[in-house]
Amino acid sequence: MRDYFLRRFLLIPPTLLGITLIVFLITRVVPGGPIERAIMDSQMADTAGGGSRADAGRGAISEAQMDQLKAYYGFDRPPVIAYFKWLGKVVTGDLGMSYRFSEPVLTIILERIPVSLTYGVITLLLVYLICIPLGVLKAIKHRTAIDNATSVLVFTGYAIPGYALGAILVVYLSARRGWFPMGGFVGRDFGDLSFLGKLTDFAHHAALPLLCYSIGSFALVTLLMKNNLMDNLAADFIRTAVAKGVSFRSAVVKHALRNSLIPIATHFGQHFTILVTGSFLIEMIFDINGMGLLGYTSVVDRDYPTVMGVLLISSLLLLLGNIVSDVLVALVDPRVRFK
Repeated sequence: MRDYFLRRFLLIPPTLLGITLIVFLITRVVPGGPIERAIMDSQMADTAGGGSRADAGRGAISEAQMDQLKAYYGFDRPPVIAYFKWLGKVVTGDLGMSYRFSEPVLTIILERIPVSLTYGVITLLLVYLICIPLGVLKAIKHRTAIDNATSVLVFTGYAIPGYALGAILVVYLSARRGWFPMGGFVGRDFGDLSFLGKLTDFAHHAALPLLCYSIGSFALVTLLMKNNLMDNLAADFIRTAVAKGVSFRSAVVKHALRNSLIPIATHFGQHFTILVTGSFLIEMIFDINGMGLLGYTSVVDRDYPTVMGVLLISSLLLLLGNIVSDVLVALVDPRVRFK
């Protein structure tokens, strides 16, 4: 098992190399890059200053100014050479300077990570601590009133995207009713509150975003747990255990439940990325300055150093999440042996 996971960790660098190289090359050929935006902004500024569009067109930048722009944005080198220059800085911990914020990308990312990490950890805990017991209850109480009532909520949550629910909640519960804040991570007077007041303020701001974060995974994990547990309860080894005198409770907890957790452990890696990267649609709706919103605005503004930094961290988390899933599967399923 040790050799298997060692090989998996050794595969991370070449995988990241391939992902970042492809995206870096795309940023060099996609239209509307930072140079075009800088020229457009300059022409719009000239037009707003009193000149006509014709004057702005005649005032196009010279070749020397274009060369300066290319050198400033790093477009003065061939794409492959520019990529390896960027990669050399990444190895030293330098992710470059943001075009939009004029600050180091690493500094911006470190400021946004705690926000998304807070929501991600709480979402993960809520989903697994609630959905696993709920899935067990639904499997045991199959086709009863409890199962039918919870199925309505589960399927409704599965059908509504988190961002769509967020827009509805902001309009009706925040804008019209005023029960919750319109957005933000905490209130403006957060620093002046007591410890209990800070917890209350955070819970008040986080209630709606956490609901939107959890609703999709909530339905998926619940149904996954229920369906797999029902399959295991109908298996021959459970009927044999009950026939030999094992109580139904023990058969569920000691035998069927562990086998039913295998698919949950397999899908855990897919939820691992949300711990840090978040969801840009939900963060945009609730005006949360997290990693998701940072990645979205970076793509829109063609802030390529920030795009590459967010991509690097997201890809690394996804690869680590897959390894964590393999570890959990090996712990849950004694039949798995990695060689």
